[in-house]
Amino acid sequence: MRLIIAAIGRLKAGPERELAERYRDRVEKTGRAIGLRDIEILEIRESRAQDAARRMLEESIALANLVPDGAVTVVLDERGDNLDSNSISNDLRSWRDAGRSAVVFVLGGPDGLAPEFKERADLTLAFGRATWPHQLARIMLLEQLYRAVTILSGHPYHRA
Repeated sequence: MRLIIAAIGRLKAGPERELAERYRDRVEKTGRAIGLRDIEILEIRESRAQDAARRMLEESIALANLVPDGAVTVVLDERGDNLDSNSISNDLRSWRDAGRSAVVFVLGGPDGLAPEFKERADLTLAFGRATWPHQLARIMLLEQLYRAVTILSGHPYHRA
């Protein structure tokens, strides 16, 4: 199973990008032993539309085009479900064991995602009720994916 992070915006060179890349590498290396083929990060430029609703629509269409047929879609949104790390790992296990080809984690732009896109998601995930900067949300997602992979592989990283 592939893991894909589809995000509006790019991480610029610097400590945030380095930390994100460190966790991505960890997920990829640890995930091989439990049936994860790779983790891919796809970045889409922010829409330049003047109207927020139009920006959300354009960005959602661009993101939807990145979701492979048969993939699980997980949208990150502050109004989503607050899952603990064990629940996230259980979801990954379930999707992998069901033979799903990919899981796509979607991070929208500053205006969010079109409601129609969010409604079609298999899961809406939140990292608390607070709004997080895009860079931190991506890093937190990558860390949680690494944590989930270590839980599934029996690695002692997660101690809860």
